Amino acid sequence: MLPTFIRQAAGGDGGMTQSPLRGGTQPHRFRVNDYQSFKSKFGPDYKIGQHIGGFNIPLVTRLATIGGGMGVAAGIFALFFFDGVPRVQRDILQKIPFIGEFYKHEVPPEDNPF
Repeated sequence: MLPTFIRQAAGGDGGMTQSPLRGGTQPHRFRVNDYQSFKSKFGPDYKIGQHIGGFNIPLVTRLATIGGGMGVAAGIFALFFFDGVPRVQRDILQKIPFIGEFYKHEVPPEDNPF
C-alpha cells in the first residue's frame, strides 16, 4: 500500500498491528491547564463569575426554590395520603391549628363497650 497521511499517523502500516490512537490526542487524556487563555486588549473586559462545580449563585438559588417547592408539595401529599393512619392523625394532624379538630375522634359513652 502507498503511504498516506492517515497511514503514517497510524504508525506506518495503516494501523493493522498498532493501536489506532498511537501518537494522537487520546480521548481519555486530561486537558492541560498550565497556560493562560488569550485575552485581546481590543475586546470587551469580561470576568468569569464565581462558581463551584459549575453551579453559580443564580442557578443554585433557582434550583433551591424549585426543589423547596417540590419538597413542600411532596410533604403535603404524603400527609394527606397517610391521613387514615391513626398514628399520623394523633402525632401530626391533630396538632395543626385549623384542621386538627377534624381528626379528633371521640367515642360517645353509649358506644363505648367498656
